Amino acid sequence: MATSPNGGGDDVIDQFLSDRGHTVERVGWEQEYNKKQCPECGGLHDTSATTCTVCGWEPTP
Repeated sequence: MATSPNGGGDDVIDQFLSDRGHTVERVGWEQEYNKKQCPECGGLHDTSATTCTVCGWEPTP
């Protein structure tokens, strides 16, 4: 399941899915050579990036 860029209701959705037997994973940055890659849009960023400047995605803590 993809996460929303604003966070907000993700905990409610994750709980709903967990209650029904689905595995819920926290999504983080993917690695592409020496760059971070956004799992939502595929945008590449420096390793110091904390938010995707293309779509606004940020990893959940």
